[in-house]
Amino acid sequence: MFKNTKTKNMIVAALLCAIGIVIPIISPIKIILEPASFTLASHVAVFIAMFISPFVSLSVAIGTTIGFFIGGFPIVVVLRALSHMVFALVGAIILKNNPNLLSSKYKSLLFGIFIACIHGICEVLVVTPFYFGNALTSGYYSNGYVYAVILLVGIGTIVHSMIDYVISVYIWDAVKHAKVIQTSTVK
Repeated sequence: MFKNTKTKNMIVAALLCAIGIVIPIISPIKIILEPASFTLASHVAVFIAMFISPFVSLSVAIGTTIGFFIGGFPIVVVLRALSHMVFALVGAIILKNNPNLLSSKYKSLLFGIFIACIHGICEVLVVTPFYFGNALTSGYYSNGYVYAVILLVGIGTIVHSMIDYVISVYIWDAVKHAKVIQTSTVK
């Protein structure tokens, strides 16, 4: 049974990686606030992986990063995707230690806000050296660091993360009852 669960989780991680790579490429819903853009549901695969286990969350964060790298995205985008390892692992560990956290809407919302803040901070930390190294597109520099990096990347990522988190919780709530995935968050 243990091997079977590991195999299922590996397959689910691979499917989530594929979804996490495809959504940003084909999604018709993109919000563009120059110089930043936000693709609806682009983090859903990482959040669902986070709900399953720390191993699956890291696997999906790494897999989607490799997908962005192979897809020829700018290195700053690839590194922003790599930074998802931080919030995904922190969130997965918290959920592993608190398996009923998602069953309370209030606690789940607070957890989502906490994870979104980690997400936003990590992305700001990734973009900041590129900003000061003059390695970004000109749109980042027209309104200054606070606007382009702190507000658009940081706060924008927090808002985007919360929207994707809510979508993920609704999807997770529907699929967790299928009993296909062994997880530490479903008792």
